[in-house]
Order: sequence, then C-alpha cells, then structure tokens
Amino acid sequence: MGLLTLKEDRPTPKEVYNWRVYACAAVASFASCLIGYESAFFGTTLALPSFTSEFKFSTYEPNDLALLKQNIVSVYQAGAFFGSLAAFVSSYYLGRRYSLVLFNAIFAVGCIMQLACTGDKGLGLIIGGRVLGGFGVGGCSNMTPIYISELSPPAVRGRLVGFYELGWQIGGLVGFWINYGINTTMAPSHSQWLIPFGVQLIPSGLLFIGCFFIPESPAGSCPRIPVDHPYMQEELALIDDDLERYHREVGAGFWKPFKALKDRAVQWRFLLGGLLFVFQNGSGINAINYYSPTVFRSIGIQGTNTSFLTTGIFGVVKTVLTFVWLLFLIDHAGRRIMLIVGSIGGSLCMWFIGALQRRHRRHLLLLPLDRLLHPLVERHPWVVNSEMFNQNTRSLGQANAAANNWFWNFIIARFTEQMFNAWGYGVYFFFASLMILSSIFVFFFIPETKSIPLERMDRLFAIKPTWRAHGVLMQELSQEEIRADSHSQSDKADVVEEEKQKAATTTQV
Repeated sequence: MGLLTLKEDRPTPKEVYNWRVYACAAVASFASCLIGYESAFFGTTLALPSFTSEFKFSTYEPNDLALLKQNIVSVYQAGAFFGSLAAFVSSYYLGRRYSLVLFNAIFAVGCIMQLACTGDKGLGLIIGGRVLGGFGVGGCSNMTPIYISELSPPAVRGRLVGFYELGWQIGGLVGFWINYGINTTMAPSHSQWLIPFGVQLIPSGLLFIGCFFIPESPAGSCPRIPVDHPYMQEELALIDDDLERYHREVGAGFWKPFKALKDRAVQWRFLLGGLLFVFQNGSGINAINYYSPTVFRSIGIQGTNTSFLTTGIFGVVKTVLTFVWLLFLIDHAGRRIMLIVGSIGGSLCMWFIGALQRRHRRHLLLLPLDRLLHPLVERHPWVVNSEMFNQNTRSLGQANAAANNWFWNFIIARFTEQMFNAWGYGVYFFFASLMILSSIFVFFFIPETKSIPLERMDRLFAIKPTWRAHGVLMQELSQEEIRADSHSQSDKADVVEEEKQKAATTTQV
C-alpha cells in the first residue's frame, strides 16, 4: 500500500473519482472560507489603531475594555449557535444546496450592516451585523460538511470533507495577514479598517454563484458512469435500503427524526459528537484565533505590527500542515490517530509554554509547534461528525454537532480575555489538561471511520472494543464482497448453462 493508495470498502471504478466530485466539494467549501476568514480577521481588527481610535478604546478601563471586546466577538458565536440549529429546519424544506444559498445571503446582509458602521453611530451596527453574520455562518457550518460527505465516495470522503477544513484554513490565512498588510501600507483612517470587513463579501459572493452549478446531494449525483453499472446499482440499492429502513423505523415528517433519540445508542452517538467539540475548543485554538494579540502579548511579543506579523506566520504554518493532512494523512492514517497525536502533542507544547512563562522566559518557538499540531484536533471533529450518523439522524446529528461547536466557541470568545487577566500562564495549563483528557476520550470512545460507508456507521459503533471496530468491520465488508462475487460468478455460470441448454434444444429441434 503506497502513501496515496486508497483503501476502498469495495472495488470502485476510476470514473467515480472524477473532477466533478472534487469541484462540488471545492464550491461548497467557499462557505468555510468565509467562516475561516471571519474567525481570524476580527481579533486583529480589534487591535488595529484606526479601529481602536475611531471607537475610543483608550477611554475604557482595562476590565471594561476586555468585556466590550468579548461581547463584540462572542455575539458572532451566539448567532452561529442558533443558525446551526435553524439549518436543520431549512435542510428539511429546502435541501442542502438551497440552504447554503439562504444562509450565505443572511451572512452577506450582516456584512453590509458592519460596513455601514462609523464611530459616530457607535458599535451597534457591527454588533448587529455580527449576530446576523454568525447566524449565516452557523447554518453554513451545518450544511457544508454533510453535503460533501453525502456526495463523496467512501475512500476519499475524508479528503473531500477535508476541503471544508482547507477552505477554513485559507480563509483564516487571509484573515491573519490582511490587517498586517493594511497597517503597513495605509495610513490610519476609517477606510483602512473597513477593508477587512469588506473582504468578507468575496467568499460569500463566490459561494452564491457556485451554488447554482452544483447538484443536490446524495452520493451518485456526481459520478459519470451508466446507471446500470454494477457499482451504481449497488450504490443505489444501499441508499434505497437506508431510506426504506428510515421510513420503517422513523417515518416521514419533520418531527419524526426526533423519535430516533429514544434509542440509547443514538443518544450515545449524539453525546460523542458534542464532546468532540468540547475538547476541540478546549485545545485553546479558538482562544488564539480570536485574541491573537492578547495571546502574543502574554508571551512577550510587543507592538501592533510585530503581533500582526507573528499571527500571519503562524497562519501560514497551520495552512501548510492542513495541506499535508488533507492530501496524505486523513484517508490513510485516519481520523482517530490524528486526534490522539494532535491532542498529546498540543498538550505538551501548552505545558512548556505555561512553564516557561511562569519563569518569565521567551518561548516563541514553541507556539508554532503548538499551532502545527492543533489542526489535527481542530478539524477532525468536523469530519467525524459529518459521517458518524445514519440516514435517520444525519441532519439532526450534524445540527447537534455544529450547535455544540458554536456554543463552546461562544464560551471561549466570551471569557478568554478575562481568563488571561485573571490566570496568566495558568490558561496554558488549563488547555493542556483538557487536551490530555481529549486523547483518553478518543482512544476509548471514538472508532475509526475512514473508508466505512455511511450506511454501515450503525454497525461500526456497535462493535466493541472501540479501538478494534474499524478492523473488524472492514474484514466483514471484505467477506461480503467475496460472497457477492461468488454469487455473481455462480449466477453467471447458471446463465451460461441455461444458454447451452437452450442452444442444445434448438439444435435437436
């Protein structure tokens, strides 16, 4: 098995892995570009001299200023929480694709509101615009991973859902660098700080246009192979069986999927999906994203430009690693091992950063390493949650996962500044401890999901112990394929024998 060799659940024609599948994933991932940009640019914008001057940040007491910043940042996450839940409603009535159009439009309205803000009007329009923008982002964060996972062949599902993560990183990279660029090339002015707000509309516009050129999921909508091809027949049979079971066990109607929550096994999977995002936010990555100037100030980096430059460099480190993770690791090493490695490695870095800060030593080089490992924890929960639920609960499960992400995002955004003011280096120890707990949690409770068909996730989560579930199920799938081939050969032999008998009868006649 080479590094780029795909591990398939069954023999798959090369035509299945066509450019259309990748193009659909890329277009849908413009949604994550705007999410990544929004998550990255705002922290440094709050430290931009033209912004702080226009809104008179210097007149606030330190604690009052920390509270103001936290409120401005966290209303976005609050809006995203409700948007992620609303996407469950829209997906039922509109489907995945038009839900993306709807929430993207809401996001754009929020951006326009922010662009209309001035120092004389106060921060009201920015706060209101961030609530609407967050609502739109929350809906997109629900729809995009599930849309991609449903149209993806199992062998490359992690890679294609990884486009969502890659889009997030690319958007974040632009967001990390943009304020450094305008701060070094433009004089402080109202127009200067409006530029990073306006850039939000670029990925939003690309997503809006792209949504009219991509199909509705599920799988089978992108492969260009004949409908009577054995692979397509098997794919359609799996979907039909899953839908039949869905209507038999749950039934049609908006409220019917909630009946599935009576099942303890389903409740457990919902809990696992939520806890993945507890630990993802407990890694500290979003604290760094939203308040990077504060974090860098805590480790001795002074000066606005220096802080912006450092933030940009670490954004590059994260993006490069995401490319490596997307192309080589996610569908080969798998989700589970990456979560464990990222948690343990990130925890060690956080322990060292906190310990060195306690001794008042500079430790800038450890933070890039920490940022290098964070994407392994930060992104895999999205992949796992997009594929771990069956047809009965997939939309509801993804809504639960996205809502959990934005709720814990809100907690981090709302209290990070105060945590640094109160705890100092203790914040790093806090995040380090949570990452150790994360690695233990993943090892004992999260099975590997790579290459497993979405229709077999119930079986995967039923196999114990968890750390052997993937190997057991892949062996079962292999045996099923062998039996299917055997039956197929037997059927062919019967057909040939029948033809011979007909020919012999014809000859006799």
